[in-house]
Formats: sequence, structure tokens, C-alpha cells
Amino acid sequence: MNDSLALQNFLGRLNIRQMLAPLLIVMILSMMVLPLPTFALDVFFTFNIAISIMVLLVAMYTMKPLDFAIFPTVLLVTTLLRLSLNVASTRVVLLQGHTGPDAAGKVIEAFGHFLVGGNYAVGIVVFIILTLINFIVITKGAGRIAEVSARFTLDAMPGKQMAIDADLNAGLIGEDEARQRRSTVALEADFYGSMDGASKFVRGDAVAGILILFINIIGGLVVGVLQHDMSPGDAAKVYTLLTIGDGLVAQIPALIISTAAGLVVTRVATEQDIGQQLAAQLFGNPMVLGLTAGILGILGLIPGMPNLVFLMLAAVLGFVAWKKFNRPAATVKQTAAAQQAAAQPVESVEASWSDVVPVDVLGLEVGYRLIPLVDHGQDGELLKRIRGLRKKFAQEIGFLPASVHIRDNLELRPNVYRLTLKGVPIGEGEAFPGQYLAIDPGRVSGQLVGAPTKDPAFGLPAVWIDATLREQAHVFGYTVVDASTVVATHLNHVILSHATELLGRQETQALLDHLASESPKLVEDLVPKLLPLGVLQRVLQNLLEESVNIRDMRTIIEILAEQAPRTQDPLELTTQVRIALGRAIVQQIYSTGNEMQVMTLEPGLERILAQALQGGGDAGGIEPGLADTLLRETAAAAQHQENLGLPAVLLVPGNLRWLLSRFLRRAVPQLKVIANVEVPDSKIIKVTTLIGASK
Repeated sequence: MNDSLALQNFLGRLNIRQMLAPLLIVMILSMMVLPLPTFALDVFFTFNIAISIMVLLVAMYTMKPLDFAIFPTVLLVTTLLRLSLNVASTRVVLLQGHTGPDAAGKVIEAFGHFLVGGNYAVGIVVFIILTLINFIVITKGAGRIAEVSARFTLDAMPGKQMAIDADLNAGLIGEDEARQRRSTVALEADFYGSMDGASKFVRGDAVAGILILFINIIGGLVVGVLQHDMSPGDAAKVYTLLTIGDGLVAQIPALIISTAAGLVVTRVATEQDIGQQLAAQLFGNPMVLGLTAGILGILGLIPGMPNLVFLMLAAVLGFVAWKKFNRPAATVKQTAAAQQAAAQPVESVEASWSDVVPVDVLGLEVGYRLIPLVDHGQDGELLKRIRGLRKKFAQEIGFLPASVHIRDNLELRPNVYRLTLKGVPIGEGEAFPGQYLAIDPGRVSGQLVGAPTKDPAFGLPAVWIDATLREQAHVFGYTVVDASTVVATHLNHVILSHATELLGRQETQALLDHLASESPKLVEDLVPKLLPLGVLQRVLQNLLEESVNIRDMRTIIEILAEQAPRTQDPLELTTQVRIALGRAIVQQIYSTGNEMQVMTLEPGLERILAQALQGGGDAGGIEPGLADTLLRETAAAAQHQENLGLPAVLLVPGNLRWLLSRFLRRAVPQLKVIANVEVPDSKIIKVTTLIGASK
């Protein structure tokens, strides 16, 4: 009983699928040393043919090479199987060949007699031709393509990784999709590298087939004449036919497998299999079919030509071309009829308040050639990216921006798009569907052929290129993005730059309602009892204006509830909130390490600015010469910080922070102004530049 339970537990732990591959390899290798009966040879030869046909069909129906990622291993296993069968059949042919043509099984007999008519001379010629086709044409070409693909895939990996990082940083994709894309890039490199090596197995198999043929013929002659007292003629006929059958039954599957390898490495990854691509691209143009039919018809009228065949094929192609020519015409008529029905006059109605259309907070206007990018019916890629962009904005900034209203604008040029904020244009650019924008990050190794332009989001030099140059651009070090990514990245940059204006009262109230679902008492005690909604909105806008996210609404609400009885001034409240958020503000700028390398003001300049603040209340109280010097030196110091790879941060006393931030923001947009009281105690401050020390 215990033994039975133990056996059941053991069988339960066994995974049959995991055992199949090792068992198959062991079985293949054992065929090289163990004698096989003729029936087993017939079964294995038939299995070899079936496997080769299956591999060919799978290769034809895959959409992308990675869909058949196991193919390099399949090449090795099928090559080992053919070689093992060659060894096993050679043993049987040499031992039993004198007994008759079926000595090595029915499959070898059929290939040796039926396919070549029992003529060993014809068999040798057919075998050599098949082997040469496999070795010189198919295998050599597929191996060369795999070698070049492996090299270009490896060279293009850095550029592809940069493109993935750019999409991730722009909010177009999430961490999971970025991880999946990086894995796909690595798998592509591994696949083509493996295919480059696996093609050598197929070439070696073809060479081994030729050598095995002549070795078997010579060995058969020796065995038949010396051991079985056969005449040289009979021995040559019997053993040569058996050897030819053995070679053909192995080389035909090898030819099929090599063809499958060529199909896998030569195809371009699309959403169609090979059959659909052939039908659409080779037979899809009626003009090509019509001209071909005309040429065949002319050739069929020449005396001495096979007129019936030429004219018959010309008639078939002409009929297909005629059908394709007529199909678009019918479609045009239907479209015209629909437009005519839609153009019927409609009785005018009185104006009403429904005619007053509110201004869209965020708008995207596109030229007519960009409509497919935003068309639901055509599964526009840009729509998915905009949804992902809004989600990423909400996660990183802390509130959900208004939806992007998309419409076509015939006044724009065909490839132009325009971004609007509350009806006012704030950005414009061009995009070319079907092409790619190769952006120069500053360290490319070559030039590309295309239309020079600039990245609309960040102003970097770029080139619009054809899809055929995409891999070359990756190799040169460009960041390559498609048209929808260009528009989405520009839109993301605009949304981040105008986050302050996107936070209206409606968004502020929605943010409070969301917080109230988790902490109702906290929100109830603040708005509207202690603080009006408008003041809260102004505080949040002040934070967003200086790129401080408002994700930590709990802390913000708690500080406002604490300070609201004392003051209702938005600037004073913002200062107190910034102090509470100091750790997060500093962490956003200095994500690693405890040291902060900052710029600061010379003490004398600090005193002058403090006096100006007391006298004038804002930047208008600063003497013009001093203001010009302050702007110039700060801009130079900020540029020096960036050249050193450091963030441009100015550390000032708390009473000067708001004054200097507002005064310097337009002249030095990359500058971050932080108050001393906002720096956590755990940070070490190191002053790199003292502004005003020369005065």
C-alpha cells in the first residue's frame, strides 16, 4: 500500500511536458549506436518529414520572428534527427542491403525507386541538385541574413533602449510595458544571434549528406563484392539505389527546414502572415495585373509560342485586374450617394443657449493627414497614448487634468497639429504618419537622409526618415519615435508646463472630494470653515508654478488647517506648506546622496535684496543695474552647474525665496530657488558658486 502511494506521488510530481525534450534528445542520440528494425526506420523517417512540414507551416503563419523563438533549437534538434537516421539507415543498408531493395524499409525503397524511377544515375543527379540548392542557395542566403540581422540588432539595442526610456519618461507607457519592451529587444538580439549559429548546423548537414552519399556507395560496393560475392554491377545498382533513397528521404526534409529558416529571417514583422502579405502586396495592384496580362497576351500571339497556356493565363490575370479596377468605382459611387443624402437641406431652427459652446480647456487640432492617428474607427494610436499620458500626469502631479478635446481643422496644413489651452494656441508642430522622427540626443555617429527639423517638444535637432531607415538610425544612436509619439510627447510637455492653469476650481473641488472619501473629517474642518476654496486653489497653483507636485494632499491640508486661523494670505500659506514639504521638494531635485551642491548669494547682496523687499515689496524695488547684474550672474552660474551635471539650485533665506523665484524664473527657467528652512537636517550643503561675490 505504501509502495503504491509512493509510486503515485512520484508520478504526480513528474511533469510529462518537461520530460519530452530530454527523452527526445536521448532517443535521437541512441539511434546512432543502437540498431533499429526497418519498421522503426519507416516510422522515424515519416516523423522527420512530418516535423519539417509542420516547421514550414508555422514559419509561414507567424506574424513576427519572436513568435517562433524556439526555431534555432528546432534547427539543431531536426539536424541531429536527420544525422541519427542517416547513421541508423547506413548500418541497415550495409548489413542487409544484399537481401533486396526493401532491406532498409519501405520509405527508403519508395524514395529510391518511385521518385527517381529506379535509375541510380538519375537519383545521384537529383540528390546532388537538391543538396546544392539547399547548401549554396537557401542555407547560405538565410545564414547571411541571420548574420547581418544579428549584427544590426545588437548595434541598434542602445537606440531602442533610449526610445523606450523616452516613452516611459514622457508618460506614454508604464513600467510594465517598458519592462516588456526591453525584454523584447533583448530577445530579438538573442534570437538573431542564435539563428546565425543555428544556420551553421544546416550548412554542415548539407555537406555531411554529400559525404555520406559517396561513403555509403563505396562502402556498399566493398561489402557487396567482398562479403556477399555480388558482381560489381549488381552491387552498384542495389547499394546505390538504397543510398539514394536514404539520402533523398533525409535531404528533402532538410530542404524544407532550410526554406522555413529563410522565411523566418527574411520577412518583415507586420500584423499579417506571409500569405496575406503576398495577396496584398504582390496581387493587390490592378495596374500591375493588367500590364502583366497584356504582356502575356502579346507573347501568346507570337507564332511558335505555347499560345494556349500564355493566352489562358493572360485571361485569368486580366479578369482579376478588371474585378479590382471595378471595386473602387463601386465604392466611390456608394460614398457619393451617401454624401448626397447627407447634403439634403435641413430646416433652420431658432438660436438657443445650446449654441453657446464652452471653450475647451485642452484642445488638439489636426490637419487632415493626421486624422487616422485620432480616429476611433481606425484604432488611432494617439488616442491610447493620450489616455496613458493623463493617467501618468495624475500619478506624478497629483490631480487629473481636463480631457483633451480633439478635432480636425482644415485651415491647418495637412501634416500640422496645434495644441490649445482655453482656446488659445500654445504649441504647434508637424507629424508624418508612416515616417519616424530621429532625434539627435547629442552623440550620434552618422547622418541620416531625410527632412531636417526640430523636436517640437524640446527643440532638439531631428530628421524625419522613412521606415526603412529606422534600424540604421538606432545604430547611429538616434532616438527614434513614430508620429503619434511625437504629438503625445509634445502634448505631455505642454501639460506639464501649464499645470498651474489646468488646476481650476472644478479640479480643486474634485481633488477635495477624492481626499474626503478617505479622510472626510480632515477636509470638512478646512473648507469652507477655515479657508475658502479659492485660497486653497491659489496655494496649490503656487506650488505647481514652481514644479512642486501636490500628491501629498494630506500634509498640505493639515498645514493649511493649522495656519488658516492665523493668516489667509496665499503666499504666506504657500511658504508654510513648502516648509512642510521640504523633504519631498529636495528629494525631487537630489534623488540620490545626502550632499546638496548649490548656489547661494553673497551676504552683502542678501542684505541689499532684503532692504529692497522691505522698501518696494517686490522685484520692482531692486535698482535696475543691480537687477541686470543679478540676472546675468545667476544665468551664468546656472549654466555652469548644468555643465558640471548638477541641478541649478539657488539656496536663499526664507524671506527672499518668493521674490527671487518670481524675478529669476523667466530669465533662468531651469533654476530652482529653495529656502534654507526647506532643507532637511540630514542633507549636507556644499556651496559651489557665490553669486554677487565679484561686486
